[in-house]
Amino acid sequence: MQKTRHYRKDRLLKEKRHDVYREKAKLPEPTLCNNCGALFMNGRWSWNDAPDRVNQSVCPACRRISDNCPAGIVEIKGTFYKEHRNEILNLIHNTENQEKSKHALERIMKIKDHNDTTTVTTTGIHVARRIGEALSRSYKGDYNFQYGDAEKCIRVYWQR
Repeated sequence: MQKTRHYRKDRLLKEKRHDVYREKAKLPEPTLCNNCGALFMNGRWSWNDAPDRVNQSVCPACRRISDNCPAGIVEIKGTFYKEHRNEILNLIHNTENQEKSKHALERIMKIKDHNDTTTVTTTGIHVARRIGEALSRSYKGDYNFQYGDAEKCIRVYWQR
């Protein structure tokens, strides 16, 4: 009698790739984003000047913006925020500019005002966390964050 292994065919397979906005394969270099002008070169997206001959594509951040699928959500609330709204929004935009200058895919998508809450949606988890840390460092208050979906998205809470 021959012994063979029998494998179940109904087992759950773990996906290797969870982030649908990451490329399946490496893009040809250099590639220029049609929407924002970011350049994919040397394995990363940056704001460098494009050479004469480039391939055309849409960067992951522009795809996230067009799909309205944020990777980071920052919720800001409290009476202090209402009183100092312009200062806090300037801090948020300055933090985004610092992050975006080094990492072209980290951007703010939208800033929405609700009843007593302002929501900032971002294309990356790092810029959302940096915004929360900047608010906490500058204005103190209650700062908290939670990762979800295998650390591919983040929700940041700040209030004072």
